[in-house]
Amino acid sequence: MADISFTKMQGCGNDFVVLDFLRDEIPDLGRIAQRLCDRRFGIGADQLLTVHPSKVADFKMEIYNADGGQVEMCGNGIRCFTKYVVEHGLTQKKELAVETLAGVIRPRLVGDLVEVDMGEPILEGRKIPVEADGKVLNAPLQVDGQVYQVSCVSMGNPHCVVYLEEIEGLDLQKIGPRFEHHLFFPKRVNTEFVKVLNRWEARMRVWERGAGETLACGTGACAVTVAGSLTGRTDRKVTVHLRGGDLLIEWRENSHVYMTGGAEEVFHGTVKI
Repeated sequence: MADISFTKMQGCGNDFVVLDFLRDEIPDLGRIAQRLCDRRFGIGADQLLTVHPSKVADFKMEIYNADGGQVEMCGNGIRCFTKYVVEHGLTQKKELAVETLAGVIRPRLVGDLVEVDMGEPILEGRKIPVEADGKVLNAPLQVDGQVYQVSCVSMGNPHCVVYLEEIEGLDLQKIGPRFEHHLFFPKRVNTEFVKVLNRWEARMRVWERGAGETLACGTGACAVTVAGSLTGRTDRKVTVHLRGGDLLIEWRENSHVYMTGGAEEVFHGTVKI
């Protein structure tokens, strides 16, 4: 076993262990993610973020869920990643290009906050992916014996948005896995349970594939804003209230979704891996 430096970061309560692999690589990062993200026997986090060199961008970011599975994109993670590489002196830039499995993402510092161009949403069902053609908006889906109206969006990772009159009393530990592993979602899915407050505000809880209920999900908040606009529930600029804090999401006329929110370092140290 070897000692390796880590940094714990959080964005809206969505927490991450960050490891720097700009010089050295370590194999089997999925297994390492399982160990480090464990809240009883490890550091504790929703996801592991790793920093790598890139041939097409300033950096490459890899993302591993607490269950060890690698995923395409994380909105709160990209903000934490940006703060990490800037505050740890890995770049002097304030606007970055970051390679991810969802493509090159472009975050920039705006004061103490990070604004991220999350790119264009994917609305074609098979590309999200879901087991349906075309757009999936207000579509009926039976889950655990109940029919829900769902709207599906990809922000580089798959999301299922469910609008409800009340969300605080939901038993997400029960219903979340039923959505995540539903046969309608061939690569599993992140599910957002949303109460619209008005055309400019929404409250959201989220069940993330491979992580369970988390305090926030940036790509989920983006999906909620896109789905809300397309179904006529909200405008294209929405403050999404999550359990860990607020995110400002704007689906601009260039079809790109922009997310603005905070990110901060919690602590750092060394751990044996």
